[in-house]
Amino acid sequence: MVTIETPVLDGRRTALRPFYFNSSAHLLRIGREQANNLSEFLDAIRSCPEDSIFQHTFRTLQEHHFIREGFSNDFAEWALTACNEVELAERLASIDVREFTSLQSLRNHIAGMIEEYVRRNPRAATRAAIKTFYFCASDIIVLPTPFVAHDRDEFLEGLTKVSVHCIHHHFIEARLRLKLRSNDFSVWLEEDLKLAQAARRLERIDIYTGTLEDVRRQMVRIVGNASA
Repeated sequence: MVTIETPVLDGRRTALRPFYFNSSAHLLRIGREQANNLSEFLDAIRSCPEDSIFQHTFRTLQEHHFIREGFSNDFAEWALTACNEVELAERLASIDVREFTSLQSLRNHIAGMIEEYVRRNPRAATRAAIKTFYFCASDIIVLPTPFVAHDRDEFLEGLTKVSVHCIHHHFIEARLRLKLRSNDFSVWLEEDLKLAQAARRLERIDIYTGTLEDVRRQMVRIVGNASA
């Protein structure tokens, strides 16, 4: 087995491949599934496309990145504001999406929570919601930025200058493409810059306890402390 060493030029470790910072735009699509009570909601959770599960959990962070209060996924927010089911809303909001390695397992977990709740509260199953929940998904248009990183210092500079939409694209949106395995930043740090520890620390950042600016600051601190 041949080991490829990451080259070091002028005292700085150069990546095997450059990192191109991209952003993205989302074209929201309303799907066929909708719900007017928890029973319909459960059926729709079970049958909607995986992209809808991703839309209403992971992608929600970009839409509400400036909000520090309230629930950070659409399912929990609807259970609270449209159904007034506080306990269910709190349970749905407590889901840590980083624990799941597939959207199917995340879907099953959400469905199991709802199923268990309506079993204990049968009247809640058919109680009419104040507003309809429409299951949506997004078509993604990738938008390049002028920022490219060939080493850790250029990567740090890019992190500080790009928009939060770029942060979301590589840290959140990439998870759908990578089957929830990781994010673009961690993959590049580990595979191309050989900073495996920093990559793992980025992966552990809690995307729901702060804003995308908070996520950016944590990334800058982690990578800045990594050995170049």
